[in-house]
Amino acid sequence: MTSDRMPAPTPSESAQQGAARPRVHFPMWLAILVATAGGALLAVQSRINGALGQSLDDGYTAAAISFGSGLVILLIVLCFWKPGRVGLGRVARALRPNAQGERELQPWMLLGGVAGAFFVASQGLTAAVLGVALFTVAIVAGQTISGMVLDRVGLAPGGRRPLTADRVIGSVMALAAVTWAVSAQLAGAVPLWMLIMPFIAGALAAWQQAVNGRVRAVSESAQSATLINFIVGSAVLIVIVLVRNSLVGWPAEFPTEPWLYIGGAIGCLLIAVQTVLVKVTGVLLLGLATVSGQLVAALLLDLFTPGQAVAFSTIAGTLIALAAVVVASGWLTARRRPASA
Repeated sequence: MTSDRMPAPTPSESAQQGAARPRVHFPMWLAILVATAGGALLAVQSRINGALGQSLDDGYTAAAISFGSGLVILLIVLCFWKPGRVGLGRVARALRPNAQGERELQPWMLLGGVAGAFFVASQGLTAAVLGVALFTVAIVAGQTISGMVLDRVGLAPGGRRPLTADRVIGSVMALAAVTWAVSAQLAGAVPLWMLIMPFIAGALAAWQQAVNGRVRAVSESAQSATLINFIVGSAVLIVIVLVRNSLVGWPAEFPTEPWLYIGGAIGCLLIAVQTVLVKVTGVLLLGLATVSGQLVAALLLDLFTPGQAVAFSTIAGTLIALAAVVVASGWLTARRRPASA
């Protein structure tokens, strides 16, 4: 029976790794700041992919184009980036069982891209009926609960993280903040399965961050981990699009505006950054910071869109979401603790 845990390096291995690769200290505050900025960029990507989907009148094809263009970019980079190619070799070796039948990396840990494809599928099947607001609440709920569980079991490369009062309170604050921020858009009753599907998509999004982080830790290359994610996600989406469009037909024409096709490039950057940050922040805090960044960016986009009204609940919810990240990080509690002698 194989083990899902990464075996701890021996003292000699640790010493060799430390000598070959200097440790870089990445402070928590900076990781949270970068994750929040990544969330803002994710909101921009969502707007771009949404616009492409509207132009094509086909969200699935738009998602496949986004994933596929990201994959092409990463393959081109791989040709010139030796650490990425070396990282793929490390992943291949980590998948092989040792003499005890244990693997450093389990094959299912390479399937993070499936979560991205499932997210897109749930978006296409439920978002139009639920509305963006309720869809977002279900996503955040799934992501938050899954993040707490994954941190507790230690799936992410940073290991196990205790379920402290700060993290629970911050999670509840974040969910309440998102619900309040989108409360002006919430609609009436909907089928239960339409709420369950985006909830699962959110839970899988947190799992995706954890397993991508594990792949990055083994490969020692964010580019390698990101490439594997895009290969898997693109394959799943291409199959979905081929089956669906063979039944309902293909888009009549494709838009010519270049900016509609940059969603894949943004996705490459986002996934790469998340694979690095998750070891520092853990899954839960990374998810909360990302959600906060999305709310901030969406608020700013609405504020600077002519004729777009912004509700007070949106502003208040965004501010509470930012406060939730501070609480969940434990920074306030740490500030109150007396310094040890």
